[in-house]
Amino acid sequence: MLTPMRLGFGEILVVLVVVLLIFGAAKIPQLGDALGKGIRNFRKATGGDDAIDVTPPKGDPDQIAGAQGAAAAPKAAAESKKV
Repeated sequence: MLTPMRLGFGEILVVLVVVLLIFGAAKIPQLGDALGKGIRNFRKATGGDDAIDVTPPKGDPDQIAGAQGAAAAPKAAAESKKV
């Protein structure tokens, strides 16, 4: 029967000393920061809602069409200046 592996204070201290020797004192804060960001991104990715809301906005259809046309006009003017 397998028993769970538990680390004591001595084993943890040895691991920390080895990490310090391998990476050096200057890299330890960078490693901790990268590890923290990785864990944070993993939690966000696994716990987030993946659904995308594609329902059209409520409102007058003429206003929506007018707003889309107004937004397209500056873009077309910017593209004509590039040429």
